[in-house]
Amino acid sequence: MTAARHILVVAHTGRQDSLEAAVTVCQQLLAAGAVPVLAGNERADLLASCPELDSQLATLHVNVDVTDLELVIVLGGDGTILRAAEIVRGCSAPLLGINLGHVGFLAESERDDLGEAVRRALSRDYLVEERMALSVRVKVGEDVVYETWALNEATVEKASRERMLEVVIEVDGRPLSSFGCDGVVMSTPTGSTAYAFSAGGPVVWPSLDALLLVPLSAHALFARPLVVGPDSSLAVEVVARTGAAAVLCADGRRVQDLPPGARVIVRRSPVPVRLARLHSGPFTDRLVNKFNLPVTGWRGPVGRE
Repeated sequence: MTAARHILVVAHTGRQDSLEAAVTVCQQLLAAGAVPVLAGNERADLLASCPELDSQLATLHVNVDVTDLELVIVLGGDGTILRAAEIVRGCSAPLLGINLGHVGFLAESERDDLGEAVRRALSRDYLVEERMALSVRVKVGEDVVYETWALNEATVEKASRERMLEVVIEVDGRPLSSFGCDGVVMSTPTGSTAYAFSAGGPVVWPSLDALLLVPLSAHALFARPLVVGPDSSLAVEVVARTGAAAVLCADGRRVQDLPPGARVIVRRSPVPVRLARLHSGPFTDRLVNKFNLPVTGWRGPVGRE
């Protein structure tokens, strides 16, 4: 007897176009003999729109465990993909993103390719790419008070608008600089096109293993973005004498208050995030397409470079 193929569908069911896409994907999976799996709240939203699917959908953590999943099909923008990565953290099932949002840098296909993307997913016609993630630890004195992870970035930001945050930056256990700022972004190459990019950081190709640190509105002469090796550690300490409170935010989803004197340490996580890729084109083309960069007039290389 052939084992059931459990495929998790994650969608922004608060949006009608995403809800309709989820119904279409579930119907296509069922027609191919696969079992669509949804989180409880999303299953309820989908059934409100298409009640005839009631007995055919499995519920995550009720009928199916994350370890039983073959693949995760994500319908939405980068925020929905980050949420899906959180749902299946530590699971080997890769994420296949289909962009229903705006830029959708993590997504692999656009909404017009929905049917073809699901067909290829069912045929297992995709490559799996592993992306570096961050391991994030918060210490107060000698005590570890909080731990989390991030695919894009971990940020330390001021908790109140009227006060500047005073921080000390540390690389590999050694102090590098201290300054006042709105915050600090610590990012992976995947996150280099997200918050770190908006803050003036460099775009880092995802094939490169590295950690980025980008200060936010720093009041200092030396507060430039930094890129360090994948085995390095980055740390941001909230200076206690200023009395300013801060918050830690991982991927814009997991938030933790930081008291004065707290120290946030970021390293490469031993557990990467697995993305299903349908296209093997160069990252340069993805940058041009997603940011609509002007390349008019390019004739290409002549002869050998």
